Amino acid sequence: MITVTNVSLRFGDRKLFEDVNIKFTPGNCYGLIGANGAGKSTFLKVLSGEVEAQTGNVSMNPGERLTVLKQNHFEYEEHEVLKTVIMGHARLYEVMQEKDAIYMKEDFSDEDGMRAAELEGEFAELNGWEAESEAAILLKGLGIEENLHDKKMAELTGSEKVKVLLAQALFGKPDVLLLDEPTNHLDLKAIQWLEEFLINFENTVIVVSHDRHFLNKVCTHIADLDFSKIQIYVGNYDFWYESSQLATKMAQNENKKKEEKIKELQAFIARFSANASKSKQATSRKKLLDKITLDDIRPSSRKYPYIHFTPEREIGNDLLRVEGLTKTIDGVKVLDNVSFIMNKDDKIALVGSNEIANSTLLKILSGEMEPDSGSFRWGVTTSQSYFPKDNAKFFENSDLNLVDWLRQFSPQDETETFLRGFLGRMLFSGEEVKKKASVLSGGEKVRCMLSKMMLSGSNVLLLDDPTNHLDLESITALNNGLINFKGSIVFTSHDHQFIQTIANRVIEITPKGLVDKQVTYDEYLEDEAVQKQVKEMYA
Repeated sequence: MITVTNVSLRFGDRKLFEDVNIKFTPGNCYGLIGANGAGKSTFLKVLSGEVEAQTGNVSMNPGERLTVLKQNHFEYEEHEVLKTVIMGHARLYEVMQEKDAIYMKEDFSDEDGMRAAELEGEFAELNGWEAESEAAILLKGLGIEENLHDKKMAELTGSEKVKVLLAQALFGKPDVLLLDEPTNHLDLKAIQWLEEFLINFENTVIVVSHDRHFLNKVCTHIADLDFSKIQIYVGNYDFWYESSQLATKMAQNENKKKEEKIKELQAFIARFSANASKSKQATSRKKLLDKITLDDIRPSSRKYPYIHFTPEREIGNDLLRVEGLTKTIDGVKVLDNVSFIMNKDDKIALVGSNEIANSTLLKILSGEMEPDSGSFRWGVTTSQSYFPKDNAKFFENSDLNLVDWLRQFSPQDETETFLRGFLGRMLFSGEEVKKKASVLSGGEKVRCMLSKMMLSGSNVLLLDDPTNHLDLESITALNNGLINFKGSIVFTSHDHQFIQTIANRVIEITPKGLVDKQVTYDEYLEDEAVQKQVKEMYA
């Protein structure tokens, strides 16, 4: 358990949190959420002791151990992979090092023998004899195969280092586990393994993540950093989001009778309880949900951008025909004779590990890149708008303010009032619209690119990883906007929930051709025959 008492922290005139009093208890996984810049990562650093609060304190029970997912991927370059994982339990690693140093001595004294005996006792108490096998199991679960375990960290790729540092944080059953964006750079299998690990983890977990599917799967509680306070809510992210929306609606209808509000609340809780899966997390959550009262749910101060794509014309039945597209980049054939027909109302997710192939296909379909051979033809009723993975060229060296930047992409000569209002709905209010486009943050640039697409009135959207750099509020707004879009979409994303809720067709580009299924993403992943086919096409 970890207890936070009267913790406050300011940076200059900016108040991050004030008089925070909270207990994080064993057996629970807390998703720490808050707007970008609210101080989520800083709060984790306060909990770990890396940052000192100006008032209050953080305490744990005597003898308990806390671990943190390290963010410096180059910290252990000269260490072997297996040893790097074991270093997650600092005391155990110290004992191992001292014990080995004693046994290496040529002049082994009686004092050395007594010290070695003490260390052997402590080593056994710390479950040292199982350390290497436990570390190996964690690594293998995350996709680091045995042939890499004895290599130096410097020999690993960036994504492999991320997995090793995650295994390090999980190692040795810590009493409190702090994870800041643990799914970043993980492949689907590694994320699924981590989800199962955390669902079965019996101690305390506090996690910051932009992955809503992950938060929904593992969290028993949401810790909401809002108004410089942290409020704990029972349930996962979806439950928090829906309950905060319900609370806002109730607040707007204050005259409604309390009995009606209670009935609405009960129906809301019953719906979420009924959807609970059979996992331990969901079962315990269901019991807690039943105890929620009207006073337990509160409106949030979060602001969600208004994202709504309105096609100027309806698409005809002739949408897109792709025939034999082939493309080689830097000597590697990334597309090889790719052919498919896109139908009206298709919302296609391009999935799989071949991200370069997915991005290349989108670039070709948008006209940004020429294929080496093959062809594609858009129907005469279609108009396309493209969201690139790298948007730098739209903002480099731009002295334009946001109003004038957006005006470039307006099909009609819109007034400044219209453009200001449009930017306001995308959370650029007041004097913010006078900022130069070149100084925007990653998330702000994405919101500008989405504004550009909304102004186009296109009926086909091509989106390459559009949730990158966005906060949870913007991801949720974009997700809802694309669910409601009346046109067709081809897109890539690392966000499981984003793909599952938008796509009605899944295409995976493999070295041996396309796997193309008219299904949802979960159906695609859960179909054993399909997954067997995918595996064979990568073999």
